[in-house]
Amino acid sequence: MINVVLLGFGNLNLNLCRAFIDAENVEIKQIYNRNPIKLETPFKSIPFTEDLSKLMEADVYIIGIPDDDISGFSESLPIQNRLVVHTSGAMEMDQLAHRNRKGVLYPLQTFSKHRKVDFKNIPICIEAENKTDLEMLEKLGNSISENTIEISTSKRARLHLAAVFVNNFVNYLYQIGDEILTKEALSFDLLKPLIFETASKIEYLSPAEAQTGPARRKDQKTIDKHLQMLQNSPNSEFYELFTKALRQK
Repeated sequence: MINVVLLGFGNLNLNLCRAFIDAENVEIKQIYNRNPIKLETPFKSIPFTEDLSKLMEADVYIIGIPDDDISGFSESLPIQNRLVVHTSGAMEMDQLAHRNRKGVLYPLQTFSKHRKVDFKNIPICIEAENKTDLEMLEKLGNSISENTIEISTSKRARLHLAAVFVNNFVNYLYQIGDEILTKEALSFDLLKPLIFETASKIEYLSPAEAQTGPARRKDQKTIDKHLQMLQNSPNSEFYELFTKALRQK
């Protein structure tokens, strides 16, 4: 049995809690959050604290807070020689305080508070200073996912960079599409079949092979028409930038 304390209870650690509570060989010993929170029904039996001095003993302490706060927060932990891991894709393992054993448990997925995800196919990227801790993180990852993989800090940073492009930036483009349609009293639902098909294509095609659209076809009249519609809009810069990049490819 691996005993876990969750430090911070934002979207990521909330979803980890949902996954761990159903895992056979994991026990959530405690949840810490600096502010009071209302725990969901399945979590109400888990001890909760807002006081770091009252942290319980555990095998792994999982920090799930904003990247910029990880270093200072880990320094404030009143524990020593324990395995403390962060869940960031971008931050180095060495951002963690040296008085504890350091590691990383990075689930490569987008998380929202009100949407439960299936961890089975989510890559769990792990890293640790020593072999014993790495083996423990591997067991912890395998308890909820079928895809636990050791990845170094430098490779994880590149992986996170790629994830920002395919997730965060793409979702922002969804927002732009939604704004364009809203102005015409059209529903974003009209675009969803296209979005789903675009995503499903990469199951059997490379992104380069799946690429379509006026820039790929060199339909200049269509491109000019779109730019005319985007006059006086900041989104025209995105359109021109992406069109130029696609043509260069």
